[in-house]
Amino acid sequence: MKNLTELKGNWNEKKGKLKQKFAVLTDNDLLLEEGKQDELIGKLQTKLGKTKEEIAKIISKL
Repeated sequence: MKNLTELKGNWNEKKGKLKQKFAVLTDNDLLLEEGKQDELIGKLQTKLGKTKEEIAKIISKL
């Protein structure tokens, strides 16, 4: 996955696309905080039932 700085740069756009693709996701699920990228990925893994690699692939394709 891209580094945190790159991800934060366009996160609002990606967050909107993720919410469109996966209606179960909330703003709280997609909260990206400094130093908590792994926590965000873990939340997405739990909520979507996907592996870390699958989550990274989904985000990179947005």
